[in-house]
Amino acid sequence: MSRLRNLLVCTVATAAMSLAVPAYAEKLGLGRAALPEEVAAWDVSVLPDGSRLREGSGDVATGEEVFGAQCAACHGEFAEGLDSWPVLAGGDGSLRDPRPVKTVGSYWPHLSTVWDYVHRSMPFGAAQTISVDETYAITAFLLYSNGLVEDDFVLSNKNFTEVVMPNAEGFYPDDRTTAEYPGFVVAPCMTACLPAAPKVTKRAAELKVTPMDPDGKPAGTLPVLVVGAADAAVVQPAATEAPVVGTEKATKEAEAPAEPEVAAADPALIAAGEKVFKKCAACHKVGDEAKNGTGPVLNGIVGRAAGSIEGFKYSKPLMAMAEGGLVWDDAALSSFLENPKGFMKGTKMTFAGLKSDEDRAAVIAYLAGFGG
Repeated sequence: MSRLRNLLVCTVATAAMSLAVPAYAEKLGLGRAALPEEVAAWDVSVLPDGSRLREGSGDVATGEEVFGAQCAACHGEFAEGLDSWPVLAGGDGSLRDPRPVKTVGSYWPHLSTVWDYVHRSMPFGAAQTISVDETYAITAFLLYSNGLVEDDFVLSNKNFTEVVMPNAEGFYPDDRTTAEYPGFVVAPCMTACLPAAPKVTKRAAELKVTPMDPDGKPAGTLPVLVVGAADAAVVQPAATEAPVVGTEKATKEAEAPAEPEVAAADPALIAAGEKVFKKCAACHKVGDEAKNGTGPVLNGIVGRAAGSIEGFKYSKPLMAMAEGGLVWDDAALSSFLENPKGFMKGTKMTFAGLKSDEDRAAVIAYLAGFGG
């Protein structure tokens, strides 16, 4: 295998030399100068300004079909990424986060990179089997999946350069060699580096990390943390005297029966829902730091009026149903998650749906745990 790889490298290097420097071929009597048609066949790269784009076009709907047939096995039906294959949609506004989501919409600066890479290298294992028009269609679908165009958008070589990617200005030349490196190039200190001998200035008690008793002395007995299967509680040392209830009101409150507890959701069901939600996480976020992305934040979605997340641009079909009084209760959510396009014709959500009743119930239970 190693010998074959070396042979291929040498062959490619020789071919490249003959193409780049035809004089070598004449001098050594090897090969010939490449014909313009041969160079054009190999030179398939597309530049950020649209140079070398092929003539053609493709719409979002066609792109969804081709993507489902050629790309979804690795990247998911709505570009959410499967297993270790990269996610292609979502991640809007996440590049400054500790764990940014780098996608076509959030990270890639030029649309030409999308077109060029799809046409040159995809699908994996069958590169350059996608036609020019299919490449335009897939690129249009990825723009739509990232919320950058509407569902009726048609991409072609004529309007290609009109599309400006969100992170187009996010890259700049690496100037660290002149701006940063000089500040780190100093002679290291090897002897007498401290201005004075080190000395102890604080004790643990002064830093308030030592538990103290009411008399201001280190406590002899520490609280014990007891962790059970469901809850954790701090058990304090036994008191020397029983607590005294000083008023009739306090006595009545102590004797009053506890209010009945509201039944909690099944932890196993919530855990299953969290796993199912990974199919949605590329476009929808939940939690304290959640932000709108390709899809709206889903905090408080269960029981919420449709189309009411502030700052998100909803599709016209959804707003029409919202004006008609649509509320995302369990039944509506289940119907929508089962067949989004059947429930809401023209929805921007490209997800095919959750066909399992158990999966839908689980993800709804999971979402119910996030308040608005």
